[in-house]
Amino acid sequence: MAQARRQAGTRAPNGASSIYKGSDGYWHGRVTVGVRDDGRPDRRHVQAKSQADVIRKVRKLERERDSGSLRRVGESWTVEHWLTHWYDTIAVPSVRYKTQTYYKTAITKYLVPGIGAHRLERLEPEHIEKLYARLRREGAKAATLQQVHITLRAALNEAEKRERIVRNPIRAVRAPKPVEAEIEPLTVDDAKSILTEAQNRRNGVRWAVALALGLRQGEALGLKWRDLTTEWHHGCRGDTPCGHARSESCPHRQVSGLLTVRRALQRQTWQHGCTPNAPCGRKRGADCPSRHGGGLVVVEPKSRAGRRVVSIPPPVVHGLLSHRDAQEAERAQAAELWQDEDWVFAQPNGRPVDPRADYGEWKRVLEAAGVREARLHDARHTAATFLLVLGVTHRAVMDVMGWSKMDMAQRYQHVPDELRRSIAQQLGGLLWTPQSPSERPN
Repeated sequence: MAQARRQAGTRAPNGASSIYKGSDGYWHGRVTVGVRDDGRPDRRHVQAKSQADVIRKVRKLERERDSGSLRRVGESWTVEHWLTHWYDTIAVPSVRYKTQTYYKTAITKYLVPGIGAHRLERLEPEHIEKLYARLRREGAKAATLQQVHITLRAALNEAEKRERIVRNPIRAVRAPKPVEAEIEPLTVDDAKSILTEAQNRRNGVRWAVALALGLRQGEALGLKWRDLTTEWHHGCRGDTPCGHARSESCPHRQVSGLLTVRRALQRQTWQHGCTPNAPCGRKRGADCPSRHGGGLVVVEPKSRAGRRVVSIPPPVVHGLLSHRDAQEAERAQAAELWQDEDWVFAQPNGRPVDPRADYGEWKRVLEAAGVREARLHDARHTAATFLLVLGVTHRAVMDVMGWSKMDMAQRYQHVPDELRRSIAQQLGGLLWTPQSPSERPN
């Protein structure tokens, strides 16, 4: 029946494959393989001079459809086209700003110039490997190769998920071996020297927050005074009470404090606001008359764990309270020029501190304190290491540092020489009982 229908050229039921001989003398086959982007059925067409050849082509399409290996219909995407689409419409709405810039650099600087002209469905593992080899010859660092690989893997995995490619070539490519930067946290003596120098500088308690609490730069600069909670306690002994009802009046009063991390402050790059049909002609987005999205921007903490409450050591609480008094004096001096935005660390006019200026001040503090060169982020490594030395539990360390995974400790906590010496002494006392003078050999 089906054979007779095909030879007669009658239509098959909706959704079924059909084979017929056309008025052009060729045999034609049509196979429903899915649904197009506009919702209409995706019907593939094949033709041949003989009925047997068309049947073979139809069966092949049906097998590819049923196995999920059939390439989607539509325009043939280049790697550049897909990377651009993936970045603009998939990555940007779902990842943080710094991740966006990470992807963007890899795409525009390395991937598009290197493999952008290839057809997406024809990209082979060897094309990717040759790109990596060329980048190595040109002196690219391991971190750059890692950046390129991570970006391309994310884009191709999405293409595979959306059936833009049948076979994902990145799965056959070995990831470039990452090179972990050797990080040496600051010592206790270094930290003390920095804190001593910071006492004499404007916004100096900023560095106590970095070294004692381990806040990220954006988190520290994003603090507002309403995020600080303080409480005074009686400091007198029970057998010699001070007699004051209010703890604030106790001559031996002590203070405790909490900081709530709710936001982070970042400097972001200005984007062009002009359209392709009416470009402004300026090279930099910062120079575009319709620029948008740049400057100092308040963002959410890095992760859910980043929204946290941190207990503050009393010396840091006192430092913050003294800093608030100094800021009040600056407010009075600035008068109507003061912009009250409640920032803990502010410019002399009340505006937030730019991360670049903050980093420059860190470098000046290190130099003035006679401490070796160190990244600002090394202060966070230092704070995590101090918690290790103090024997703070892993769960408590996660809360203080704002980590969502405990394996972050492997990156941030480093065993200092002081702790190594202490461990060696403890082992010596455990395994070798000290000998009395009479038992020692002559």
